[in-house]
Amino acid sequence: MGEVFVLSLTAALNPTLLAVSTMMMLLPSPKRLMLGYWVGAMVTSITLGLVIVSSLEDSSVLGTTKHTLSPAADLALGGLALVLAWVLASGKDEPLQERRAARAARKKDKKPPRWQRELQKGTAKTTFFLGAVLTLPGASYLAGLSRISKENYSTPVTVLVVIAFNLVMLLLLEVPILAFTIAPTRTPAAIEDAKDWARAHGRVYGARGLAVIGVLLVAKALIELL
Repeated sequence: MGEVFVLSLTAALNPTLLAVSTMMMLLPSPKRLMLGYWVGAMVTSITLGLVIVSSLEDSSVLGTTKHTLSPAADLALGGLALVLAWVLASGKDEPLQERRAARAARKKDKKPPRWQRELQKGTAKTTFFLGAVLTLPGASYLAGLSRISKENYSTPVTVLVVIAFNLVMLLLLEVPILAFTIAPTRTPAAIEDAKDWARAHGRVYGARGLAVIGVLLVAKALIELL
């Protein structure tokens, strides 16, 4: 279950979700817009999650390969996390970030994508549709569903675990929604403070977190193999 939780946190690091949630926070009625997107995203991701888990549980291939694939997947994910931690800690990604910033500056005057134009219209129905369409299974989500399918939970427990996975995966929406609900006047200033903190310290803490996750996954894989 711990590995499923780690994968749900990894799935939460979704660039599209981050971009959409950031944009919605700058529009009028951000709570209503984010709530609409969240409902649409939950409907799509939970439905697809249950279908995928059910398919994996029914697969005869899964039973014969899960003991081999599990350590290999742990090693791959752990190695990837360690590489990303090294990249962040060493600053090797800074030239890439500079090139992206330069490309973004050149494209500034171009027409934004259609989903951004629709989002700027500011209706909950629009954000519900965008949440349903843009929330597609990523690598971490599929890996988490694979782990869930191997636990042989009962059907009610499987449904609850998939729902919990999606709740963690959509934290980038849920945290601002709760913040706007509890403190609607203080939240915008707090968001700006959080952005400033992330720009100043995000690289260091991101590298440390990825390093810890990578070490734990690699250690788990080696223990299973031995």
